[in-house]
Amino acid sequence: MYNFDMAHGKEGARTEVIEEILDADEVAKMLRVHPRTVMRLASQGQLPGFKVGGQWRFRREAIDEYIRKQEQRYGDQKED
Repeated sequence: MYNFDMAHGKEGARTEVIEEILDADEVAKMLRVHPRTVMRLASQGQLPGFKVGGQWRFRREAIDEYIRKQEQRYGDQKED
């Protein structure tokens, strides 16, 4: 996670942790799919993300939760 105060040399200041923001390439590597697949899923509302200046961005925590939900959803089907 990114820590603004530590990154900017404010060692004694109150630290606030900002959630890690990923781009489509980073999410694609996590999911082992093509970046276009990530962008398609995001634009279809299947993958949680948001746009900044026309570029897709994703919160790591939201992607981790998406992975957990997919594991639960499709993990049950493996037992058949």
